[in-house]
Amino acid sequence: MKFLVTGGKGQLGADLVRELERRGLACRGVDIDDFDITDETAARAYVADYAPAAVFHCAAYTAVDKAEDDAKLCRAVNADGARYVARACAAAGAKIIYISTDYVFPGQGENFYETDDRTGPLNVYGRSKLEGETAVRAETEQSFITRISWAFGASGQNFVKTMLRLGGEREEISVVTDQVGSPTYTADLAPLLCDMATTEKYGVYHASNEGICSWYEFAVAIMEEAGLPARIKPTLTSEYPTKAARPQNSRLSKKSLAQAGFACLPHWRDALRRYLRS
Repeated sequence: MKFLVTGGKGQLGADLVRELERRGLACRGVDIDDFDITDETAARAYVADYAPAAVFHCAAYTAVDKAEDDAKLCRAVNADGARYVARACAAAGAKIIYISTDYVFPGQGENFYETDDRTGPLNVYGRSKLEGETAVRAETEQSFITRISWAFGASGQNFVKTMLRLGGEREEISVVTDQVGSPTYTADLAPLLCDMATTEKYGVYHASNEGICSWYEFAVAIMEEAGLPARIKPTLTSEYPTKAARPQNSRLSKKSLAQAGFACLPHWRDALRRYLRS
């Protein structure tokens, strides 16, 4: 049994490859140098040649603000690319695990979003990922749609690494306090996704770490756990304008995980502590 991981050099992709190898499973992490997911012919040929049992589709356009001015490329990667990979999986008889985002929701109120709640992305990136979800489900019934939020891992750039850098450079850092959600440690997520791939419990899931916090509270925790003296100043979203609008409520309900018999991820503070130690 073989597994293919698109976006294999990214945060989640790299952790998935490590987890699959740890389990003694044959796998291959691929990136743009291997094949272009926006080229349907190339995607179909590569998947058919490797013949995996499942494809973890992590490759994505994730520059949220840049996407506002680069909507065509963002949609080509996140929507069309997802469609072509899913179509290739269907042709090869492979499952697909598609990684989506909290940005598919409008981010209003204080309730936890269920998997079947009304979507309503606020920005180009969110709309492109929602289109990707729709495309995957239209192309194959053997699909897992897994929405995550605030990802951090060993590879690539993320909020934790940015805070650690700024914490060593500045005395004070302003961070928004009115956007609330749950961080997702990719090293915790990878085992869950591997477990999913060995089942036929297809559907939509939410899979961030347990517990909720604001970006401000997350930053405070990073400074505390890393022993950095920088002071975190609470700031409102209205005082920190960005090109792309962000959801203020990214609380994701894990009810679908529990109903399917999958274990929830550890608390985000525990995940942060382990991440910094590693």
